[in-house]
Amino acid sequence: MPVQLSAPQAASLLPVRGVQLGYAEAYVRKPNRKDVLVITLAEHSSVAGVFTQNRFCAAPVTLCKSHLSQNEGIRALLVNTGCANAGTGEDGLQRAQQTCQALGQLLNIKDSQVLPFSTGVILEPLPVDKVIAGLPAAIQNLKEDNWLNAAEAIMTTDIVAKGTSRQLQLDGKTVTITGISKGSGMIHPNMATMLGYIATDAAVSQSALESIIQYAVNKSFNCITVDGDTSTNDSLMMMATRLAGNVEITEQSANFAALRDALTDVAVELAQAIVRDGEGATKFMTVQVEGGKDEAECRKVAYAIAHSPLIKTAFFASDPNLGRILAAIGYAGIDDLDVNNMALYLGDVLVAEKGGRAASYEEAQGAAIMKESDILVRVVLNRGNANVTIWTCDFSYDYVKINADYRS
Repeated sequence: MPVQLSAPQAASLLPVRGVQLGYAEAYVRKPNRKDVLVITLAEHSSVAGVFTQNRFCAAPVTLCKSHLSQNEGIRALLVNTGCANAGTGEDGLQRAQQTCQALGQLLNIKDSQVLPFSTGVILEPLPVDKVIAGLPAAIQNLKEDNWLNAAEAIMTTDIVAKGTSRQLQLDGKTVTITGISKGSGMIHPNMATMLGYIATDAAVSQSALESIIQYAVNKSFNCITVDGDTSTNDSLMMMATRLAGNVEITEQSANFAALRDALTDVAVELAQAIVRDGEGATKFMTVQVEGGKDEAECRKVAYAIAHSPLIKTAFFASDPNLGRILAAIGYAGIDDLDVNNMALYLGDVLVAEKGGRAASYEEAQGAAIMKESDILVRVVLNRGNANVTIWTCDFSYDYVKINADYRS
């Protein structure tokens, strides 16, 4: 089961003015599951996206970038699960384009105003006929309060749906933010095998929204890892329908930071939910690296720890074999690291200092912390003022089972 995570209640996912969501069971891969999602946006909405940096990026990612660059006003998003439409070459692009054309015709908008997204098995052709056949049903149940169904419709190996909402006051107007995400395995920046959709009814300029999404992703989805694999389909979208009635927010606005931070809080919660639902996860680990010369070297140390199968399996077993963490710090790639000047903490317990085991540390302390579901690993490098925090999970028997049986 996910680590301290349950599916949101439908009523807790607040409607966002100008956003409607509808789903269908199209049998893209398996029967009796929601696997096609349509999201429609009010005219004049601002839309910004961040995508995978995997060179084998999926056809829908390529098409999304193309459609966004045309600046014709995005009016709809189309998501399918069960097939990633990645590693499919020119045929994959044509199939993705066909789905955009079909939805565009049904909604009476241009196909370039549709953004396609896919998730699932790589190197298989998209069953475009099934996706298109599901569109009328998805359009028929378009509703503003359909966020939970939407969250369920984008799941693959996820155990629970992921979503959250926030409200804040801007210029005396109530602004709503609601977001959903999917992801469980093949999670690592940049970005993770995840899809994320965050919408607000705030009036935000295109430039400000693009600035906000870059800030938010670097504080959230680019700070998580489950297994170190970067997917071909990762996409995070932010949408602002401009219907809240506030004065348009630009990067110079007094309200810019407030909206940016609220959207970032939603992104962080969604990102952490992906790790808590990591395939087979039983522990949620926060890896905090402090006192680095710069963020780059802090990230090296943090990801060396978070990616180590030896460390992740030790956490699953609640085994305080913490020398594995020291080894990971040592091979992280900081050539001039003075190991005698750094310290390692597990929770609040000092484990290592001065190049070795802390005199005050007793294994019973480590064992007690390792049994907890949420665990903090803190590394103090004492080389500067840079700090980085990332989130990861353990490796259990179920991680192997899930990925061994993924296509069956």
